[in-house]
Amino acid sequence: MSTPGTSGEPLPEAGAGGTAFEDLPPRKTIRKAVAASAMGNATEWYDYGAYAVVATYIGHHFFPGEHETLLTLATLAVSFIARPFGGFFWGPLGDRLGRKGVLAMTIIMMSAATFCIGLLPTAETIGIGAPILLIILRLIQGFSTGGEYGGAATFMAEYAPDKRRGLYGSFLEFGTLGGFALGAGIVLILQIVLGEDAMSDWGWRLPFFVAGPLGGIGLYLRSKLDETPVYEDLEDAGESEDSASHGLRDLMVEYWKPMLTMAGLVVPLNVVNYTLLTYMPTYLQTKIGIGENPSLVVIIVGELIMMALLPFAGHYSDIIGRRPMWWFSLIGLFVFALPMYFLMGTGFVGAMVGFAVLGLLYIPQLSTISATFPAMFPAHVRFAGFAVTYNVFTAAFGGTAASVNEAAVEGTGFLEFPAAYMMGACVIGMIAMLFVKETAGASLHGTDIPESEPQDYGSEAIAEESEAMDAAGR
Repeated sequence: MSTPGTSGEPLPEAGAGGTAFEDLPPRKTIRKAVAASAMGNATEWYDYGAYAVVATYIGHHFFPGEHETLLTLATLAVSFIARPFGGFFWGPLGDRLGRKGVLAMTIIMMSAATFCIGLLPTAETIGIGAPILLIILRLIQGFSTGGEYGGAATFMAEYAPDKRRGLYGSFLEFGTLGGFALGAGIVLILQIVLGEDAMSDWGWRLPFFVAGPLGGIGLYLRSKLDETPVYEDLEDAGESEDSASHGLRDLMVEYWKPMLTMAGLVVPLNVVNYTLLTYMPTYLQTKIGIGENPSLVVIIVGELIMMALLPFAGHYSDIIGRRPMWWFSLIGLFVFALPMYFLMGTGFVGAMVGFAVLGLLYIPQLSTISATFPAMFPAHVRFAGFAVTYNVFTAAFGGTAASVNEAAVEGTGFLEFPAAYMMGACVIGMIAMLFVKETAGASLHGTDIPESEPQDYGSEAIAEESEAMDAAGR
């Protein structure tokens, strides 16, 4: 890392002081940063949503045979193999060269690879070459995602005002659910309009073509923004890493404790996420016996409700802190996972209620990712710390969730195994929470790990910041 202050004044320490109100970006700029981050994230997760709901069609064309559904879900997991490599590559690069450039490259790779899936020949045409090409494109997607999500969260967190990082950060996950819901919604419309035969024949390709314009919009929005104020201050003070390799070394040697703590939170976050949002369409169709269209209705309605509540949960975390939100979610999911899965097994109405309850309990985690995880690292290793930790453990527990659930349910006949799997993951999260510091309201500037003081956040602080921004004409 460069010597402090070699090209400017030393940075302020991170912590309770927060960012000076006069240094905050204008509201218009913050909104553009939020939109650019959310749009890129929506493009990323649109693919996962679309792929999950057309899994049966993909299995038929690329993995025909006895275990086509399991092999298709395993291919979904393949993309996660590349995510840690993407994290190790893009993360330190984002700390060295800046957040903006890396995010431009990752969204181009992601949208292009998704678009190309729609162009692939099937196994009927080229045999074993078809699944090989599919796997290659999934690996490219995973590699780009390794930098996209951590970069987008860091970008948004560093643009947001300290006292409202939860509110603004929640819109990144609004993009996540928006991408999932858009993927499911487009497939549902196509199934209704085209019919089963046309969807199976060629219609399954159409959802992947939508990624092209989505990626173009996201790239355009990001090209209109400057670097984050936090990174610009880091550069001005000469505190940025002098090389990507040095940044990675600093991260591993000096910040392994926050990496380990974050890993414990990533486990439940991803097990619940991919069990509920990725595996659920297949589960409802093949294990519960709910039809394709009704199962998509369950997912879409549940995701839309979650989207509507995300900003409120993010705002509430700015008032009471991140830790109470996570404790509520982890304990609630542990208690209600099994009863809600029993309820889902009763039919369509039970599935609607069960999915909605579990989705609502998951919101306190989902809405605060962008506020919680970037604040666990200082600015000079923030992108790398988030990207590496998040993607390594997402690959291990998120990418495998659908295939683990499918294999366990198929092998044992225990239909409620996904609930037990989520409960175990929540126990790991509760252990990690014992070591998590509260960072609501803390400044993300500087080279110290952020931490808020007991009275540093709350409704009064938020109101004070809002009044100061209004007075400044922002």
